[in-house]
Amino acid sequence: MKKALMLALVGLSIASCTPTEQGAGIGAASGAIIGGAVTGNVRGAAVGAAIGGVSGAVIGSVAEQPGQCYYRDRYGRRYIDDCPRGGYRRGGYYGGGY
Repeated sequence: MKKALMLALVGLSIASCTPTEQGAGIGAASGAIIGGAVTGNVRGAAVGAAIGGVSGAVIGSVAEQPGQCYYRDRYGRRYIDDCPRGGYRRGGYYGGGY
């Protein structure tokens, strides 16, 4: 009964978070489980939690930006802009531009 209550409490606490925080929490928990299982010690679990938390936060922050795409300019710099609607460009093939 205690385990079920703890799982419900953790689930409810994560549900009220932003996607970035949810990603960090889920990543840290899964990283700790995997790190602890692979190494068999607490240090491996801590390293797994840190790596999983950072990875999950990055993935969660990308999920917070619906309709945004990553592009690279001719110098290789990455920037974020609105995703194209339709096919090949804004108002393009699928958007009725042709």
